[in-house]
Amino acid sequence: MATFGLIGYPLSHSFSRGYFTEKFQQLGLDDTHKYLNFELTNINQFKKILDEYSDLVGCNVTIPHKRAIMAVLDEVDPVAERIGAVNTILVRDRRTYGYNTDYLGFRDDLVHRMAEQGFSFARGRAALILGTGGASLAVAEAFRSLGVPYTFVSRKPAVGQLSYGAVTAEVLATHTLLVNTTPLGMYPRVDAAPDINYELLGPAHFCYDLIYNPAETTFMQRARGAGAQAANGLGMLHQQAEASWAIWTGE
Repeated sequence: MATFGLIGYPLSHSFSRGYFTEKFQQLGLDDTHKYLNFELTNINQFKKILDEYSDLVGCNVTIPHKRAIMAVLDEVDPVAERIGAVNTILVRDRRTYGYNTDYLGFRDDLVHRMAEQGFSFARGRAALILGTGGASLAVAEAFRSLGVPYTFVSRKPAVGQLSYGAVTAEVLATHTLLVNTTPLGMYPRVDAAPDINYELLGPAHFCYDLIYNPAETTFMQRARGAGAQAANGLGMLHQQAEASWAIWTGE
């Protein structure tokens, strides 16, 4: 039986397992395909998974192993190398290949959600990436592929980055895409949000939150309250899963 799985720790809630189990049923593959959760406290345990499941075709990777997994793979895709994180593994002939589909999921869903709400990637549009953690690197790669200039915003900005206090009306006049890559506002601390002046936002702005629980974050609520459009990260989750499936099946 073709085996797929999710690597992470802890895995108290697994979007991937439910998503792919349902997908297998819809495709009539539930008798020949299965999806398991692999809770690994140490990434070196991945070799044991490979030894135990000779029919392993591929895995998704979630926190806290997206970076560490790269060291135990045979090959890593150049884009994933540039991002510095792997969230999809292909196993073929006992060799392992690492990819990043987070940036594809974000890119494709962002374009779709903006089009739904009447936005386009017009010339001169630039982005602010709120946060500088691992997720921000996938977002930056997506903007690079779209030709959208971007600037990171951080509580402790490095050279070339902005502090939250430096997100002024002048900055927002040209940076009309804002993406929250921080965990601020994620359940259960739903009242939190990135510390920007939301009153400076307006109809020209589109605000995307990678968080999908809750479906309507405080970041989104405050953006919409100022007249901006907004979207959450649930579509990104679906899109990155489909990109993983395409890698595993070669479609």
